[in-house]
Amino acid sequence: MELLMNFSNLTFAARSSLSLQEVQARAPAAFAEQAAQTTGPKYVFISTRDIVSALMDAGFEPTEAVQTRSRVGGGAYARHMLRFQPVVKALTWDDVLGEIVLINSHDGRSAYTLRAGLHRPICLNGMLTTLGDFGLIHVSHRGNVVANVVEAAQRITRDFGRIGEVVDEMRGTVLTQGQQLDFAREALTLRFPEHAEPPVQPAQMLERRRMADVGDDVWRTYNALQEHCLRGGLPGRTAKGRTMHMRGIRAIRENVRLNCGLWDLALRRIGR
Repeated sequence: MELLMNFSNLTFAARSSLSLQEVQARAPAAFAEQAAQTTGPKYVFISTRDIVSALMDAGFEPTEAVQTRSRVGGGAYARHMLRFQPVVKALTWDDVLGEIVLINSHDGRSAYTLRAGLHRPICLNGMLTTLGDFGLIHVSHRGNVVANVVEAAQRITRDFGRIGEVVDEMRGTVLTQGQQLDFAREALTLRFPEHAEPPVQPAQMLERRRMADVGDDVWRTYNALQEHCLRGGLPGRTAKGRTMHMRGIRAIRENVRLNCGLWDLALRRIGR
C-alpha cells in the first residue's frame, strides 16, 4: 500500500536521522542495561536500545530523543521519548510529516507507549494526535515486547491517512475572531490549570510567529496555540503583578498532556 500523501507542491526536507550513538547521547536512559530495583518480579526488562534497533531494521529512522529528570538511579532509568519517521513510505500533508512517537522508562512507571505524531519542519514543532481508537498503543513489559512494539508502529503507520483527513478538515474550517479567542482561552486553561487568571492574555496566544500560520482556520490557529504553549516565550504578569515570560515545556509527561489536550480542543472545532 502506497502511503505517500503530499497534498501540495510545497517541498521540504525531513529531519536528519540519528545514529544509535546520538540517541544514547541525548537519552542515555534508553540504553539502560537493567531495570531499576523498584520494578516487580513480573517486569520483563527489554532495553529501549533493542526496540530502537528493531524499529530501524523495520524501516523507521530515529529523528529526536529526549529524557526527563528522575530521582531514581540518577536518571539512568528515566522516562524517555523518541521520535521516528518511516524511511521509504513518506507521510506528508502539506507542511507536516507523520511520525511514530515512542515513550518508555525502565523504572516500572511506564509501559511502552506508541503514539501517532506530526512534525512541522517549518518550526521544529512536534505534535501528538489521537483519533478514537487510533494513534495510541500501550505495550506492556511482558511477552515478545520487541515484536509487539514494531507491529504497533507499523499499525499506526498504515492508518496515518485518517490523520490527513482530519488535517484537511481543520484547514477547511474557518473560525471567527471570537471563536479563536475562545480557543485561546481554553488553551490557557489547559496550560495553566492552577491559575485563576492566566499570566498572559488570550490575544497574545493568537499572535503568529511566522507567515505560514497567518489565517483564521482551525489548523493554523491550533498551530499558533500549540507553539506558544509548548515553546513559551510570551511576556506576562504573575498574580502579584510581576513581569514574567512563559517557560517552555521540557517534562515529557507535561508535553504529552498539553499536546493531547490541545489536539482534542482542535478536534472539537471540527465536530470530532
